[in-house]
This record gives sequence, C-alpha cells and structure tokens, in this order.
Amino acid sequence: MLLETINGPSDVRKLDYDQLTVLAAEIRQFVVEAVSSAQSGHLGSNLGVVELTLALHRVFDSPRDYLIWDTGHQAYVHKILTGRRELFGTLRQAGGLSGYPSRAESVHDWVENSHASTALCYAHGIAAAVKRSNNPGRRVVAIIGDGALTGGMAYEGLNNLGHSGSRVVVILNDNGRSYAPTVSKLSESLTKLRLHPGVSSARRRIETAVKDLPKVGNLAYSSLQGLYSAVREVIEPPVFFETLGVRYVGPLDGHDIAGMEQAFRQAAAYDGPIVVHVITQKGRGYKPAEDDEEKCLHDAGGFDPAVGPTPSSRALKGYTLAFSEAMLELGAKRDDVVAITAAMPGPTGLLPFQKRWPERFFDVGIAEQAAVTSAAGMAMGGLRPVVAVYSTFLTRAFDQLNMDVGLHGLPVVFALDRAGITGDDGPSHHGILDMALCLKVPGMTIFAPSSAQELKVMLASALELSGPAVVRYPKTPARQVPPDQVGSGLSARLVRRGNGCVCILAVGKMLEPAEEAAALLSAEGVEATVWDVRVVRPLDPKMVADAGSHDLVVTVEDGVRNGGAGNFIADAIADLNPGRESPPVLNLGIPTAYIPHGKADRILGQLGLDGPGIAASVFRALERVSEVGLAGAPSVAGISEIDAAPAIAGASAVAGEAASHDALGDAGALSGASGSVTNDALGDAGASAVAGEAASHDALRVAGEAVGPR
Repeated sequence: MLLETINGPSDVRKLDYDQLTVLAAEIRQFVVEAVSSAQSGHLGSNLGVVELTLALHRVFDSPRDYLIWDTGHQAYVHKILTGRRELFGTLRQAGGLSGYPSRAESVHDWVENSHASTALCYAHGIAAAVKRSNNPGRRVVAIIGDGALTGGMAYEGLNNLGHSGSRVVVILNDNGRSYAPTVSKLSESLTKLRLHPGVSSARRRIETAVKDLPKVGNLAYSSLQGLYSAVREVIEPPVFFETLGVRYVGPLDGHDIAGMEQAFRQAAAYDGPIVVHVITQKGRGYKPAEDDEEKCLHDAGGFDPAVGPTPSSRALKGYTLAFSEAMLELGAKRDDVVAITAAMPGPTGLLPFQKRWPERFFDVGIAEQAAVTSAAGMAMGGLRPVVAVYSTFLTRAFDQLNMDVGLHGLPVVFALDRAGITGDDGPSHHGILDMALCLKVPGMTIFAPSSAQELKVMLASALELSGPAVVRYPKTPARQVPPDQVGSGLSARLVRRGNGCVCILAVGKMLEPAEEAAALLSAEGVEATVWDVRVVRPLDPKMVADAGSHDLVVTVEDGVRNGGAGNFIADAIADLNPGRESPPVLNLGIPTAYIPHGKADRILGQLGLDGPGIAASVFRALERVSEVGLAGAPSVAGISEIDAAPAIAGASAVAGEAASHDALGDAGALSGASGSVTNDALGDAGASAVAGEAASHDALRVAGEAVGPR
C-alpha cells in the first residue's frame, strides 16, 4: 500500500497524480476503519478533506509554515500525513491519539482547535509575529470549514486580517455546512486569471499608468476600479470578502489536487490576506456517509465498516433522549415553548422538536453568544426559550448569560448536555465549568438530575420559574428509577438516613457513586446519610440544616471543585450559625487542570470520584477529624493539617500515573468555618502535567524549526 510509505509531508510531494488518487482512496479506507475500531470519532468531515489535505502538504512546508485547522476535528488526514498513522489504533483512547490537533503530539500541530471559529484570529496574531521575526517568509494558512464560518469570531478575524493586510492564506472548506456561494465555470476561469501572478502584475502596471495620466489620472483610476467591482459583482460572489479587504478566489473543486495546488501556490505569492474557496463533499468516498442526509456521518461510534453505523447505534440515548422526549411533551402542552441551538440540533436531541414545530425551532449556527442573547429577546417578548448546548460551549457565551439574561432576570432555560467529564473528546469538551460559572450569576436556578426521570421533572419545573435556570446533565448513560425515587420542585431528596456521623451531599450523576460509597462505609460500621441535592441553587434549607447536624459533611460533584457546588454548600452550612461555626466539609470534585481524554468513568475513578474513591476519602477525613478534634470547631490549623497530605494522584493520574483510593484524594479539599482550603499538592500536580506538555511541545517546536528548511 502507498499509505505505508508515507511517514511525513516530504513523502507526499514525491508522488505523481495517479499515485495520489490511489493514496486518497487508501486514506479514506484507513479513516473509516480507524474510527470504527476506536468506536468513536469524526468521520464525515475527514473523508471530505483528503485531497485538500494532500494538496496543502504538497504546497506548504509544515511545520515551517503554519497550518491551523478550524475546526480541529477535520485534521485526521493531516495527522496521517505527519507521521502519526501508526498511532490511530489508540485514537481517542486514554493516553492515545487525540481526536484534535495536539501540540504535545507533533510539531505540525500549532493550535489545539476544538472550539470553532478561532483560526482566523490565531492566524492574524501569528502573522503579526512572523512579520516581525527573522524569517518573515514563513506562510500562515488557516483552514476553516465544517460550519466554523458561521461563528462571529471568524468574521472578527476576517475584519482584522483585511484591516491589517496580514499575509495569511485562508482556505475556506465549503462542504455545504458553511458559506456556500454559487459554483460556475465562469467563476472558475476568472479565478485562474485573477490568481496568475502575470495578470496581477499587469493589472498593477495598468493602474499605475492610468493614475499617471495628466489631469484625468485619478478619475480614470476610479473608473477602472468601478469597472473591476461591477464585473466581480455580476459574475462571482467575493464582494463580501473584498469589502473587508480580503481577496477572494474560487470556488474550486476541493477534490482536484492539481487545481488546488496551482491555486495554493499562487495564493501563497499574494502579499496580503486571501481566501481560497474550495468545495468539498462531506463523507466522500464512503456510501453510508454520502447517504446520511442529516450529517454525513459527522461522527460515529463502533460500526461494521462494510455497512456503516446502524440506525439503532445512531439513535439518541441516555439523558439526551430524556431531554428530547421532555421537549416534545412540554412543546405539546405549551405553545410559548421554543427551542434554540448552536449548530447542533441532532446531538442535543432537538430534531424531533424541529420536525414537529419548525416555526418554533431556531438554529443560529456556531454562535453561542447569538443564541443566548436571541433567547433573551424571545423571553422579553413573552416566549419561553430553551437553549440546548453542550456545557463546554456555554462558556463561550458567559457574558451574554450574565448580562443579557441574568441582569434582566429573564426566564430562559439552558439545557446543558455533556456536563461533567465527557471522556473521549478531551479537555476542550469536558463540561466542568458550568456550575462554578452559573453560581456567579445572581438569580440563576441550577438543576442537576440524577436520573432520566429527574431530568423531565426538572425541565418542567424550570419552565415554571420567573427567572433564568440551568438543567445540566452528563453524556454517560442515564439512570432509570421508579417514581418514588424522583423529587419535585426545588426540594432536595433524602436518599439514605445515617447515624449523624457523616452526611454525603451528591450532585447530579454523582448520586450513584455516593450511594455505592455509603454501602461500603456501612460495611465498615459507618452509617452515612445521603442526599440527592437536585437543585444546587437555591439549596433546600432542610437539607442544609440536616447536613450541618453531622460530624462531617462531604459534597460530591463532577464540576470543578474550586468555586463549585461544594464550596457553595459549605458556605450555606456555615451561615447556619452567627459565628459561622460548622462541621468540617470535605469537597470532592474535579481539580483545576486540563483533563486529558479517556473514558468518563475511568477518569472519575482516577480522580477518586467513584464509589471506592469517595469511601476512601471519607474514611481518611474521619480519621483526621478524630485526630485533630475538628468536629464542630473552626480550627484553621487543623483544617490545613487534614488537607496537607493527599495521596490520590488526581490530575496527574489522568496523565498516566497510578491512582489509589486509600487516602484523602487530590480531588478533595476540607473546609471549616473559614471556608475552603486549596489543595496545593493538587494544584502543583495539575499544573506540572500541563506545563510538562507545553514544555515538551516547545522543545519539539524548536527542534522542528532547527531541522526544517528555510
């Protein structure tokens, strides 16, 4: 196979066009098999960029030239061509190949771009640095597509590129999911004409000569520019780009390697920002993807490559299914309920709602800020909007959440899918910030369902409120429970009554491991009280009062511990007494670190957030409470002593070190009347893991530049 001979971009440049055709087919087969074997991954987008990526690496000299992918999930072929083919057996597995560009993996990856619409701003900044460097001839290339041009930040980047005249080549990968001007042979011919350096040179000479004409030079030059503009507006669609000062060429066939090579070489010679528009087919070369009208198999789980994913494997599951069903039920009952999403109607479960009430469904593209403020406007007008987005993407619209919705106290409901540790997508997609952020928005009600049945009840309750609310739920399978295990309204639910020794307050999906921990504690003679918090804010005063009557309180959440639900609960318990005296509170949650990809339950286990880990943390905390006499006393020194010797590796364990559950873990921190105490050991471990990746990347980058051609 030709593919087995490709170990770097230089190998691709040696091939003739017949060999490239064979290689493209082999790459597509390889990608299909790799995604199938990994049982998860982005498929359709990568099948569509095979020829585009081959042309890029034949024209540009990575890593000397900067290739910036937006979005990063379309970079599988780039990874294959830059020496990582043999790592695809570990795709999206713990410790294995990332599904996005990764600076720790290769000097060919500059930006870990897994949130869309950022590449043009990165390119603007890099180009400014290149211009001032000792090697200003290095090219900056931003490949943007798969919907990324629907995000407002992309247009801000275009505007800055045009204003600054930055020497950047923008490859617009148009696969029907983003900007799509009309394709015509006339436009293709004009593209070749306008790109040709000889024509550009002739145009400059003509313009100079016309401007030098006595008396009428300026008038003649203006007329000439008007003629250029009139012709362009009649026969092609680049007016938008060129109005911003960015030259446009295209559209081109994104599967014609020779044609793209010619365009890329000539675009590289242009002294300013230029957009090269290529048309690609998402899912190309794999019939199941080509036949998928919804998303061209944008992503896929485990499947037989011979037949593709089955309908059952692609069906909604877990909490997303529960949300989808709840929206249909509520939509039928209330005409004022509308749904908003940011380019993700399928993954968020809104397609059935859209199909039934298309006039009540709004997809704003990859524009979360627009989604939130639009929802605010709808609420002002009397509608009850439900904004369905992934937890990680809501962080892009925090200002709008706070100022446009929160400040006005508007009844907007946010349905946050993929909350907590999501797993395979890695640090960019873990939804661990939403509770900490939403707790900073005054008046924001925060629901955290522990089962599919709870989600439906909570969504209905959220729509009855007069102010903003969040319902956050994970990607992992949803627990199914009988009616007697479902709460109501804003009340917490008592799950298990202990003997006053320890009270465990579990948030959302963490109820199940908390119950497991309670069973383990019981087997050792420790009877724990367990509450399903259900509503993080406002907290149920009965639950808070009950927790405050115990010797030790333990909070468990799948969001960041620092500033999260546990800290909020600890503060509420301290407020029970005028002197803010309270029992010690052990907060268990996610450390402040970038958590690598891996299976969600495995990551939680490594962080000590499974049943055995929670039980071990409780045992150790009880030991130290007994040793230093903390029960009922706000001893700051004692609290520090308890928190000083963590043993669970936390974030470091996720990076590959072994974790144990026999001590108070890095995922936890004790607090008393003085509030939460930061776990310094945890911070150092998390920071060092991230710093280590950055350091190794910098070393690789230097090495790459040292050996790369100039």
